[in-house]
Amino acid sequence: MTPTSNSSRELPAAHPGLLERLMTTVQPRFRSDILTFEPSDPVFGGDPCRVPGCDRTGRTRGLCRYHYLQWNQHQPDLGEFIATADPTWRRYPAPSPCQVPGCRHGRRAKGICSPHYQRWISDGRPEVTEWIMSAGPVPVPPDEVTCLISYCHLWVQSVGIFCYVHQAAWRRHHRPDVEEFARRFDDETLLNRDQLDLRALPVHLRLEIQYVLQRRGQDGHTKVNPGETQRLINFVVASGVTSLLDWSEQQWKEFLPASDRKSYAPPLIYGRNQIEDLAVGRGWHVEYPRDIWRLRKLDITDPVAHVRFDQIPQPWLKELIKRWARWRLTSGLSAGIAARGARVLTRFALFLATPPASIAGIGDINRPLLEQYLADLHTEYGGRKLQTEHIEHLSGFLTALRQHGWADDLPAGARIFATDYPKRGQRLPRALPEHVMAQVDHPDNLSRWDNPAHRLITEILIRCGLRVSDACRLAGDCVVHDAEGAPYLRYFNHKMKREALVPIDEQLLAQIAHQRERVRERWPDSPLLFPRAKSNAAGTQPTDSGSYRLGLRRWLERCDVRDECGQPIRIQPHQWRHTLGTRLINRDVPQHVVQKILDHESAEMTAHYARLADSTVRRHWESAMKVNIRGEQVTIDPDGPLAEASWAKQRIGRATQALPNGYCGLPVQQSCPHANACLTCPMFLTTPEFLPQHRQQRQQVLQIITAAEARGQKRLVEMNQQVADNLAKVITTLEVDQPGHGDAADAI
Repeated sequence: MTPTSNSSRELPAAHPGLLERLMTTVQPRFRSDILTFEPSDPVFGGDPCRVPGCDRTGRTRGLCRYHYLQWNQHQPDLGEFIATADPTWRRYPAPSPCQVPGCRHGRRAKGICSPHYQRWISDGRPEVTEWIMSAGPVPVPPDEVTCLISYCHLWVQSVGIFCYVHQAAWRRHHRPDVEEFARRFDDETLLNRDQLDLRALPVHLRLEIQYVLQRRGQDGHTKVNPGETQRLINFVVASGVTSLLDWSEQQWKEFLPASDRKSYAPPLIYGRNQIEDLAVGRGWHVEYPRDIWRLRKLDITDPVAHVRFDQIPQPWLKELIKRWARWRLTSGLSAGIAARGARVLTRFALFLATPPASIAGIGDINRPLLEQYLADLHTEYGGRKLQTEHIEHLSGFLTALRQHGWADDLPAGARIFATDYPKRGQRLPRALPEHVMAQVDHPDNLSRWDNPAHRLITEILIRCGLRVSDACRLAGDCVVHDAEGAPYLRYFNHKMKREALVPIDEQLLAQIAHQRERVRERWPDSPLLFPRAKSNAAGTQPTDSGSYRLGLRRWLERCDVRDECGQPIRIQPHQWRHTLGTRLINRDVPQHVVQKILDHESAEMTAHYARLADSTVRRHWESAMKVNIRGEQVTIDPDGPLAEASWAKQRIGRATQALPNGYCGLPVQQSCPHANACLTCPMFLTTPEFLPQHRQQRQQVLQIITAAEARGQKRLVEMNQQVADNLAKVITTLEVDQPGHGDAADAI
């Protein structure tokens, strides 16, 4: 297979100094041509074979490869086989001889050797069993010379020193030195270990593979199966390259057979990246010239791993977009936002390259052209959220060009205005209905989680309102206590890039402690509360939100959670955050407290959840004592014929005529004849929540009256006396309804 060319900028084939770096970096442990690994190795090893006394690594069904092959011949009861198997079974069992009586050549097919197989074909492929009994003799080697392998007693091939079976193995290993090849079968020190044979690799490429294996061992993130790795090395040998850097990532992917690409491309690309880092380093000087930025090379750990510019046809525009994307990444924006910005600008670039909008440079981008693009966006997205996203990123890009002086020839009229954004109604919070939450919260349903870590993540999302990515990356020591011993969950808010605290109860505290113990049993030194279950030898990689979402979908199917229409429901983890915010608001938790719990940047973000259910607001209105300006209680019969009308008038009044110390009961259709003298207005209503304002205002009015009397200003005294009297009546009536009023009076 011939790899195709790659138009993207890649590293040159020759890398001066790489050989010297490899020679000084590869450790002696990995400098051998045949690498062996003990079962106890944390990366290349594994659990020992289940056969007592066998110290090889159990790879399949808990058996080492060789005991598994022995068991797989007849597949007896596995438990009985484990109890009775010979632990000293050789790594390479002696091959079976031909079934023709008297023949000691190795079997090829149909249970017969190669000479007899050719004779059987010549005889017309008769029934094998009968043919074997009548087959004639075959030539016997002089002196009946047997295979060079000490425990193999089969005859050698007509030309060679190995039997048919070992001759084929010798050829598969690229015809190494025969003495060394035979020693591998006879050396008892090698029989109990996994091996990697690197002798078929060119010297420079062999050093590169040794360095890659060394890096795998140092990273400790991923378990390495030497058997699979040996097959990958055979692919590398077959490629004919002298360095992993001779081909690009895409060329290596295209070289691998399609059936093996998914399994072998990731470790091969990992190896190439390690050699590239050693050759030229890592950082912006390596990534910036590329058309696809690999964010891991920039030490940016984010679910989004790449930022792509490979579809932008204009070199001058690609350079500006790259500059803008780098500035956004280095200013602290997430990789996801930077990648979306590049994707949005790629669409803009493709529009500019299409007639009639074809332009030659940044100086041709003017307001009429932008209006054409805005119309094109509306045609495709029709006022959806994506249209707003495209306009926002384009506006930010044009603003940055002017702000930083990256394009002095950009016309002044090339701007996006506030009126260019499509009008979109405010969306309600996506809180889950309470009857759905009753199903989700039910202990019987929670017990159906097959993964205890995912169950705990679910309860943290429901009770604490974390974003799912923050919950998956919780640290093992995520619980802290205040001076009074109350527990809090400490987490890192990746969206806001800061630590945050949220209170938790004792039940959740105990569940977190149990999860921590489970983690310590498998990863004693893991710093995480939820380590990834696979490819995580050291326990330093957190579980990803994708695996949790998959588990959530399967859990909902097992629990058969349904909506109000009886249909199976799909839940997004972020809906639990909306549900907690809405629940807290509807339970009368102050909005600034909800803002702190959800760790919102601004009150406006929390206000999204503060649009209470109509029944919640009405319940507060009906339960509150309402007092008019004469100190008389005003009641509204919730079941009377005017209840709905009164409630509608109250909602309009609160929305349009709220006062600092009460509410206006005047219909909106009428004008107020009392100016701002609300405390002398017959339409004024108030409730106990305004008592502090009433007391403060009464104190101020009495001070005004006292000063006016001293100056002899009788008219001023008369004007304020009515206000003072009305305030006294209001305060007296409202105080009667306050809890503990009688106790306070007795104390006085």
